Amino acid sequence: MSARGPHRTRYIFVTGGVVSSLGKGIAAASLGVLLRERGLRVTLQKLDPYINVDPGTLSPLQHGEVFVTEDGAETDLDLGHYERFIGTTLSQDNNTTTGRIYRNVIERERRGDYLGRTVQVVPHITDEIKRSVRVLSEGHDVVICEVGGTVGDIESLPFLEAIRQFGREAGDRAMHVHLTLVPHIRAVGELKTKPTQHSVRELMRTGIQPTVLICRTEHPLDDQTRAKIAGFTNVDLEGVIVAVDVDTIYEVPLQFRRQRLDDYVLRRFGIDAPPPRLESWTRMVDRIKAPMRGTVRIAVVGKYTELVDAYKSVEQALIHGGIANDVEVEIDWIASQELEGSRDPSLLEDYDGLLVPGGFGGRGIEGMIAAIQWARENHLPFLGICLGLQCAVIEFARHVAGLDGAHSFEFDKQSPHPVICLMDDQRRVTTKGGTMRLGAWDARIADGSLAASVYGATEISERHRHRYEVNNDCRARLRAHGLAFSATSPDGKLVEMIELPSHTWFVAGQFHPELKSRPTAPHPLFASFVEAAAAGLSANARPKAAALGG
Repeated sequence: MSARGPHRTRYIFVTGGVVSSLGKGIAAASLGVLLRERGLRVTLQKLDPYINVDPGTLSPLQHGEVFVTEDGAETDLDLGHYERFIGTTLSQDNNTTTGRIYRNVIERERRGDYLGRTVQVVPHITDEIKRSVRVLSEGHDVVICEVGGTVGDIESLPFLEAIRQFGREAGDRAMHVHLTLVPHIRAVGELKTKPTQHSVRELMRTGIQPTVLICRTEHPLDDQTRAKIAGFTNVDLEGVIVAVDVDTIYEVPLQFRRQRLDDYVLRRFGIDAPPPRLESWTRMVDRIKAPMRGTVRIAVVGKYTELVDAYKSVEQALIHGGIANDVEVEIDWIASQELEGSRDPSLLEDYDGLLVPGGFGGRGIEGMIAAIQWARENHLPFLGICLGLQCAVIEFARHVAGLDGAHSFEFDKQSPHPVICLMDDQRRVTTKGGTMRLGAWDARIADGSLAASVYGATEISERHRHRYEVNNDCRARLRAHGLAFSATSPDGKLVEMIELPSHTWFVAGQFHPELKSRPTAPHPLFASFVEAAAAGLSANARPKAAALGG
C-alpha cells in the first residue's frame, strides 16, 4: 500500500437513514472485506446510542443476539458480522455505547479530572466518543465505524456531532458513508428517491456531507435514477452505490466490487493498493447459492424464535456448516413453548437434525427437554449449546438415570436432584451486568471421544456466557448410565461438553461455538453436525417439513 505522504489511519463512518434495519452492519463489513482483500489492515467498530452500558441485560427479543468477544465483552450482534466477514477477532474496544461513554465521563468527573469546569455534551461527551474511535487506530490502516440508529434519532445526536468533529479534524483521512432506502411503490411501478433526499438533508443538517450513498432497494436503479440522487445530494455519481436484495449476505461484497466501491474509496483516500483477491470468497458464495448435495433440514427449538436475530450467529454457523458439506441448510425456528402444548415432538421426524441453543429463564424449558428426548430416543443428530447442554443433562437424568424430578437450580430450587447448579464463583455475584462467566476459556477433550475426532485436538478454547454448570455431585451417576463428559475445564471442575457414545451424533457444549464460526472457516462442531444430518440423505429422501412457529 502506498499513500500520499506518510501512512496514517483512515476512518470511514457509516450512518443510516429513513428506516432502521437496512443493513448498515453488513454494508460496513462488506466494505471491510474488499479493503482487507486489497492488503489493508482493517477493523470495524459499532457505536450504539442506547444508554445501557452493554446489551448483556437486554432481552434478545428486543435487541437480538448478544455477541461475546474473546475478552469477554457482551456486544452488539453486528460485531458477529464484522468477525465473520473480515476474519478478525475483535474486542471490547470495538463496541461503544452511550452508557459506557457517559459512565467514563462521570467517573472522571468524580475523580476530579474536570475540576473547575462544567461537564457538557460538547466537548466532554463528544471528546470521549472520539477517543473511543482513536483507540482502534494503532495497527490498522482503516477503521470503519458504524453509528447505530437512524439520522434524526435524538439518541444519535452526540455521536453524529462527534463524527462530524472527527471528520473535520482528520480532513481527507475521513469519509462518511450513508445507507438509505429507495422504496418501490408497486401501485405506480416506480422507485421513489425522495426518502433518500430527505435522509441526506437531515444528515447535512448535522454538518455531515456524505461521500458515498448506499441505496437499499428491491429493484436495480438505472443510471438516470442514480444521477438524480447524486444531483440532489451533492454526491459523485461513482459514490451512489446500489444495494439490491441478494440471495445471501455474503454476496454483498461482490455486489459492491462490481460497482467498484473500493476503488472509489481508495482513490478518495489517496491510497494505491492491488485489486482485491476475491476468488475464494466467490467460490464460497457460489457454494451457498448452488450446493451440489441437496438440502438438510434443521429444527432449532429455542426460547426466542420469533426474532431470528436473537440467534443470528447460530443461523450463520449452520449456513457455514452447509458450506463445509456442500449442502443447503434449511432452518425451521420452533418455539419451545409450542412443544409443551399443542405440538408433538414427533414432528421432529421430518427433520435431519435438532439444535437447542442458549437462553435464560424457565419459559419453554420443558419443550426443549421434550425435543431432546425425542432426538435421543430416535437417533436424530443433536447439537446443544449452553442451555441446550443443560437441558440435555436434565433430560438424561430424568429418563435414563432414574433421577425423577431432576432439574436446574435456576428453574426449580426445590428439585430433589439439581443436576444443574450455580457456579461457585457466581454465588457472590449481586449485580447482573457483565458478571457471568464470559469470553474465551480453555477446555480439555477426552481422548477417543467424538469431540476429539470433530476438533482434531484435545485442547480447545471457546467463548462462554453462563452462570450455571453441571452439578459435579451428579456426574458419577450420569456417567454410570452412559452419559460421557467428553470435555472439562483444565482443572476438571467444570463440564464443558457431553456426548452419548451409543447415539448416532449427540453432542452438547456449555460454550457458544457459533461465535467463532466463519463462512471461510466453519466451526468444526457445526460442520460435523451438518455432516451427520446429511449422512442419511439421498435425493430428497424426506418430505419437506412444515414450518413450526417462528
